[in-house]
Amino acid sequence: MLAIGLMSGTSLDGVDAALIETDGEGLVRPLAFCGETYTDAARAQLAAATVLALTFDRPRDEYAIIAAAELSTRFHIEAVEQLLRRAQLHAADIGVIGYHGQTIAHRPDRGWTWQIGDGAGLAAATGITVVSALRSADVAAGGQGAPLLPVYHAALVRDLAGPVAVLNLGGVANVTYVGDDGTLIAFDTGPANGLIDTWVEATTGARFDAGGTLAAGGRIDATVLDSMLDNPWFDLAPPKSLDRSDFTVQPARGLSPADGAATLTAFTAATVALALDHLPGRPKRLLVAGGGRHNSTMLAMIEARTGLVAEPTDALGWNGDAMEAEGFAYMAVRALKGLPISFPGTTGVAAPMTGGVICRP
Repeated sequence: MLAIGLMSGTSLDGVDAALIETDGEGLVRPLAFCGETYTDAARAQLAAATVLALTFDRPRDEYAIIAAAELSTRFHIEAVEQLLRRAQLHAADIGVIGYHGQTIAHRPDRGWTWQIGDGAGLAAATGITVVSALRSADVAAGGQGAPLLPVYHAALVRDLAGPVAVLNLGGVANVTYVGDDGTLIAFDTGPANGLIDTWVEATTGARFDAGGTLAAGGRIDATVLDSMLDNPWFDLAPPKSLDRSDFTVQPARGLSPADGAATLTAFTAATVALALDHLPGRPKRLLVAGGGRHNSTMLAMIEARTGLVAEPTDALGWNGDAMEAEGFAYMAVRALKGLPISFPGTTGVAAPMTGGVICRP
């Protein structure tokens, strides 16, 4: 069927919308992609809701969070409408929307994860069946609720000689390992762009380090880097997941903008290398998706630390910007068919399980 996937990451850049044709199993054919950028005011409102959510012991209604959820849902509706126009299709042509929502807190250690957004409202506004809350069932069953993209990564690499690792460099980084025998292991590796974006915005006013130019002109502070790596989380065996707020830029305070960017970029690269040590075998290829693949300084540091070529997924003909959104379209189809979207090797859940809440228009 034709399926739309929607993804709004913790970087708060905007909403990615992707259209694919898939059977939720071996067939995947990307068809169209677009993005709906958050305004500065919207981004600030969502960021404030995230800060507020992190103070809660459990999800609860607050005016600021309800308003942020309504705002995010409106942007997702607009993204669907834009994608349909671009693909020259109508709502009746689409079988399902996979709606991730906006993560404002991820606390599997406390038994909850929180993605705001109104799946029923999205279904009503678009006239398309929506599958939302794709992480919740996994967390309720004792899983980490993340990462969820591995099942889609496995579909994409099925014709490649393995073992293969897919590294997603978003606000947080995660890696998927697909073995020769189909073994599927995945987990968060550490911060990726999140800390760097925070640092660059605070010290220069820019939204991010475009191409890694700022970091390329800086010097890595070994003392700060070592202190950040001295964290028992990196020694934990997978599966494991993070909230973007679990690490901060505080250790880099006092460094110049360039030195701080260089040190935080090196931190991302070092944590990727540490993560690969947890895999059952050395991957033959390291395929890189997410916004971080545009950061040539980060990729060079990852290569130096891992001894592997960091291959942007675009070289394989994949749209590295669209992969997360495509993945949620793929998972929505699987959810409609009752197929699993999370597995013991990816989230730590006891048995493969499906997920999501189905909202009919």
